[in-house]
Amino acid sequence: MEKLKKEVGKKAAEYVESGMIVGLGTGSTAAFFVEELGRRIKEEGLKVIGVTTSHATSAQAKALGIPLKSIDEVSHVDLTVDGADEIDHQLNGIKGGGAALLMEKIVATYSKDYIWIVDEGKLSTHLGSFKVPVEVIPYGSEQLFRQFKEVGYAPTWRMSTSGEKVVTDMQHYIIDLHIDKIEDPATLAHELDCTVGVVEHGLFNNMVKKVIVAGTDGVRIIEK
Repeated sequence: MEKLKKEVGKKAAEYVESGMIVGLGTGSTAAFFVEELGRRIKEEGLKVIGVTTSHATSAQAKALGIPLKSIDEVSHVDLTVDGADEIDHQLNGIKGGGAALLMEKIVATYSKDYIWIVDEGKLSTHLGSFKVPVEVIPYGSEQLFRQFKEVGYAPTWRMSTSGEKVVTDMQHYIIDLHIDKIEDPATLAHELDCTVGVVEHGLFNNMVKKVIVAGTDGVRIIEK
């Protein structure tokens, strides 16, 4: 599977042209895309500016010699390539398994084009197999946790290996919602958007038109 992930990363890098401002995603699959961009810069003279979606991706990009700017230093992003944790048949998705959902969604929002690269195990008929991450401010977060529990969303705190609550790059907590089957992702997204104390959530609805999928039969492209 690692070999297939590398193949989709390389395939996505083919969409990058010199002069582009490129959003660099976070996670194991997106890391292969970033790696390939670094190779093209070094070996092919590709000229791009990267905008990263996490501190981890920033560190990787800097090590590879990819010039970087923050999202506030550019007028737009030409193309962002990122992974996803689950994708339904309408190309709605859940992201945030790596706790970078807020920065990922901000960069995606200002991107002219947005591509997901995944392995075929991330494809589902309906969303819900993967938890829905909700990034919340620490103040009042216990109230939010109780609220999510009361409505039946089976919340859990995102915890570190040391047993502490995970703190995101933006200094927030994450509450993961465990909903077996999300019948209407748009309605759930709206509910979370309107919940005080929620900074962002991991539902990425109607944001991508192209998904590059790695499978046992090779690489294929799904377009909306």
